[in-house]
Amino acid sequence: MKNTRKFIRMFLPFILIFALLTGCGGNANTGTEAPGVGDTNAIGVGETSATGVEDTDGGEQLRIVTTIFPEYDWVRQILGDATDYNLTLLLSNGVDLHNYQPTVDDMIKIANCDLFIYIGGASDEWAEDALKTAVNHDMEIINLLEILGDAVKEEEIVEGMQSEENKDDGDEIEYDEHIWLSLKNAAVCCDYIAETLGKIDPSNADIYAANSENYINKLNALDAQYADAVNAAPVKTLLFGDRFPFRYLTDDYGLDYYAAFVGCSAETEASFETVIFLANKTDELNLSSVLTIENSDGKIARTIIENTAAKSARILQMDSMQSVTARDIENGATYLDAMANNLAILIEATRA
Repeated sequence: MKNTRKFIRMFLPFILIFALLTGCGGNANTGTEAPGVGDTNAIGVGETSATGVEDTDGGEQLRIVTTIFPEYDWVRQILGDATDYNLTLLLSNGVDLHNYQPTVDDMIKIANCDLFIYIGGASDEWAEDALKTAVNHDMEIINLLEILGDAVKEEEIVEGMQSEENKDDGDEIEYDEHIWLSLKNAAVCCDYIAETLGKIDPSNADIYAANSENYINKLNALDAQYADAVNAAPVKTLLFGDRFPFRYLTDDYGLDYYAAFVGCSAETEASFETVIFLANKTDELNLSSVLTIENSDGKIARTIIENTAAKSARILQMDSMQSVTARDIENGATYLDAMANNLAILIEATRA
């Protein structure tokens, strides 16, 4: 995977320059394409706009490109119906952040946008090349890891967790990229996004600020519900028979966890030692549930349960929002709904 990324990073700038020289004059993006329209197997089809809103002053649309669904939905909430805009979600076909590779069309959209929002971790190092070839030199760029600063956490290997095979990073520090799974981080990000939109579009800055304040109040209210639920829970440990992208969430509320793999792991098969350790922990802590994330086949979780004494634990699934599709968006998916659903699962998982 890493060798492939290095190859793509070497040649994408040259491909992009050629494409910009030959293709940008035509095929202007009208911003009227709705989620789910077009080739749903192509990355970046989740392109949408404030349909029905016209720019009565005859100005250009505000062009915003986001990499993942939480960013996309935060921007939607902050924009409201204040202006005519073109908002693109690059990862809209179910490919998660760790496996995504940009198309030339994706790179061109980034090069021409007014605002580009990305996580800024190891999984999207490709963005550096897109930004080097930016056509819009007034573009605003939001690297979420940078704006969160000290709130960003290093990846950690907890007891019993299986390390990745063929790890070739040496002593390089890897940061946990799943910052959106903290409602506290989401509030910080939304405030920054609203401020940046106000710089790009000053005439609507007050509207963005008001929309952001209203949305952040909702985030804070849900955050308080999480805190109350965890405080009342008899169980304070989660056990995942899967990858574990929820470290920011568990740290926010003082929960402990065990898991088969780190959140960014590409591993799919757990070792015998990992399975037995997690099964023994399930017994030791008298856990009623083993958790997975979306799109899991549940195989590891089932094997863990089969190796417990009672064999009665249930499998519950939490949503890390790494596989949201254009069709999901068309059907009404939102960040707040996903986090509220995760709270319901968390309550179930932490009962005695």
